[in-house]
Amino acid sequence: MTSTARTASTGTGRRTARVVGLIGIVAGVVMIVAGATTWVTVSSQLEAQNITVSQDADLLAGDTVDGPFSAYAQAQVIDRHALEATGGKTYAELEQDDPLRATAMNASFLRASLFTSVVAYGVSALVIGLGVLFGLVGWALRGLGAAPAPAAVTGTTRPAVPQPV
Repeated sequence: MTSTARTASTGTGRRTARVVGLIGIVAGVVMIVAGATTWVTVSSQLEAQNITVSQDADLLAGDTVDGPFSAYAQAQVIDRHALEATGGKTYAELEQDDPLRATAMNASFLRASLFTSVVAYGVSALVIGLGVLFGLVGWALRGLGAAPAPAAVTGTTRPAVPQPV
């Protein structure tokens, strides 16, 4: 029996698996709570701004901006409106003294703010997903640690050897 097999079959190896499993479950719960809290916070902060997706949006027109899809839709509309106002030019393409440069800059800042919230939603979803994964792995480790020890191998047992014919 190898030292690894001996350790796994002893109480020490099983106890370690159970402790690591518990740590995984706790970490998973913390991650799920943190991700959900971030999601709710970003949603409430966006909703408090009373932004409505423009009526000429490709999707979610008229909806309140309070989630990742509505924030993305509004950012796309802002970009389209800014390009229409500047004749298709971006902030960097406009002359320094062009009065439309301020319009392009404001549109750029608004889009960046909305995209920041979209990224925050993505990170929140990732953290929640990883929390679920950590919890499942922890649960599996706890189960392995609780499994009965394998039967001991004795020196009297010999594997069957094929006999020549």
